[in-house]
Amino acid sequence: MGDGMNRSAPYLLRLISIVWRRRGVRHAGVELQRARGRLATGIGAVLLGLVALAFAAISDRAQGAFAALIAHWPYAPLLLTPALFTAVVWVTRRSAPYARGSGIPQVIAASRAPDTPPSNALVSLWTASVKFVLTVVMLLGGASVGREGPTVQISAAIMVKVHRYLRVPITSGVLIAGGAAGVAAAFNTPLAGVAFAIEELAAAYEQRVAVLVMGAVMIAGLVSLGIAGDYVYFGAMRETLGVSAVLMITPVAGVLGGAAGGLFSRLVLGFAGARWRPIAAARAHPILFAAGCGLTVAVLGIATGGATWGTGYGATRLLVEGHGQSDWFGPAKFLAALATTLSGAPGGIFAPSLAVGAGFGNLLTGLFHNQPAGAVVLLGMTAYFVGVVRAPLTAVIIVMEATAARGMILPLFATALIADGASAVVCRERLYHGLAKPFLALVEGKAA
Repeated sequence: MGDGMNRSAPYLLRLISIVWRRRGVRHAGVELQRARGRLATGIGAVLLGLVALAFAAISDRAQGAFAALIAHWPYAPLLLTPALFTAVVWVTRRSAPYARGSGIPQVIAASRAPDTPPSNALVSLWTASVKFVLTVVMLLGGASVGREGPTVQISAAIMVKVHRYLRVPITSGVLIAGGAAGVAAAFNTPLAGVAFAIEELAAAYEQRVAVLVMGAVMIAGLVSLGIAGDYVYFGAMRETLGVSAVLMITPVAGVLGGAAGGLFSRLVLGFAGARWRPIAAARAHPILFAAGCGLTVAVLGIATGGATWGTGYGATRLLVEGHGQSDWFGPAKFLAALATTLSGAPGGIFAPSLAVGAGFGNLLTGLFHNQPAGAVVLLGMTAYFVGVVRAPLTAVIIVMEATAARGMILPLFATALIADGASAVVCRERLYHGLAKPFLALVEGKAA
């Protein structure tokens, strides 16, 4: 018996050795795959950070070119703006239908069924490239669009392409990380990128996704910080409010601003399904309707001395720094942003919504004239922005980081929570998730 055990021992040891080697190979393969994933995330974050900076610089030049044009020919937008709206919507519908609108709904839909043909189409480099170019063209015509939503879609496309090139599986986390890093790079606000991933992009926020998101956001933020510097997007606002002022202003700003933002969302979402004959006719003739939207934006811009054209960064910065605007700025910018969004052209609503919110805050300064104007404007910005996008944490962090108003953190949170509730009363459905429904139907229908 002892001799039998001695003879079987070498075979047993050999079997253990083979199993151990195979296990080591599998472990090495897993580690290699993880390393490739980290490398893909790093390279993608660097690239999208550079693209986001280029997008910002080119967009600013486009707005500058439009401003130079109207300085010489003040009424040129009456022809130029409708013509560009018409051309952009025609090109979008013919060449890149998934490039329309903000871009955030496309990323939300693509993350539900990643690496399927419909999802790949939503975040393809072709769609991203068309989005980039046509958003700039819209700014050349004075459209009330932002570049943050488009940056999210463009960034997700870049992240997907890099992962595919390095043969790393495309997961929801890849899309979420790309979109979040896009927000961080667009606003130069890394914390807002993480918050945006939690509130808007991620259906189920797992630990592995969290690590991926934070890594991508950190790298993209460092790229933006290293090249563009540590700037505050809407100017610095150092003033604060006392407790009694906070108790007075936050309920008013939260309820009215949230309701106004909810109204914008309801109008945008209602346009797609309304059966009223004029709206149905507008949907049936999208190119002609886009021309009408462009003419509306042109007339509003001329009537307000150019205040409503473009992203609204300049006017928002002036208001945050305590320099008043006309009381008509907020309502006029609301109409310009609504017309631009309904046209179906590529372009985001982040920046226009913040501008409308600043205009709304400017109206509130008349009610609370004994309080710091900049602080009241920030509460209006937050309330309206939350009302539109229904992402309180993202809104507070963007406003706080983009204005260096760290002393306003508690009033901003109080306003955001009130505004979220007020907006839900006016429009139950969240804007981006409502806009994502057609893309979700495409993705889930073909992936099933």
